[in-house]
Amino acid sequence: MNTIIQNILVYIAVGAAVLFLVKKYVLPMKKKSTKACGGDDGCGCH
Repeated sequence: MNTIIQNILVYIAVGAAVLFLVKKYVLPMKKKSTKACGGDDGCGCH
């Protein structure tokens, strides 16, 4: 019984770690960074 609970906790921890890494490194690469100011980017600072 004790090993079943340990295995469940390990799977949850590994799943949370994988989700964190995917969210941090894979998903932000899909977005286009528009921090440049100038031209027709619409920031209104020039």
